[in-house]
Amino acid sequence: MGPESELTAREGEWQRRATAAAIAAARRVVMRDGLIRANTPISRLPDVEWGWIVAAVIFAWISVRAEQATAEGLDVERAFREGADGAWDAGAIAAILPQLADTAGIDTSVPLSEWPRETMVHFLVTALGLARKAMAARDHGPGITRKGDMPFPV
Repeated sequence: MGPESELTAREGEWQRRATAAAIAAARRVVMRDGLIRANTPISRLPDVEWGWIVAAVIFAWISVRAEQATAEGLDVERAFREGADGAWDAGAIAAILPQLADTAGIDTSVPLSEWPRETMVHFLVTALGLARKAMAARDHGPGITRKGDMPFPV
């Protein structure tokens, strides 16, 4: 097994462990002695109980990723991001959406398939600029765990 495939296998194992821990944590919330009765239909759960399940899943997943970072001498932020696949990027993109239509100055009531080429190029250039700015703020801000001097105020 080469170094790349060994790295992929090791990362896959950590991801499986994080997922298993997240599922186990969710189950603990709803098992016999958990916070939610085991026979409660999920369609009847109020938001607060959904919040308990979601929090348990997130905290368990983060715990395993932090364990990985410690065991492998990795940056904790990097371990979280890499384990979240595209979610880290999707969050930055979602943050720019309210600003995108206004900044691009495009009539969004017109279907995308009817946009002229120039309008599409303008929209994508605007989106790229906003996305780069959002991702820079995400990557160079104080982050989840980092504290200290940052290159710009947050």
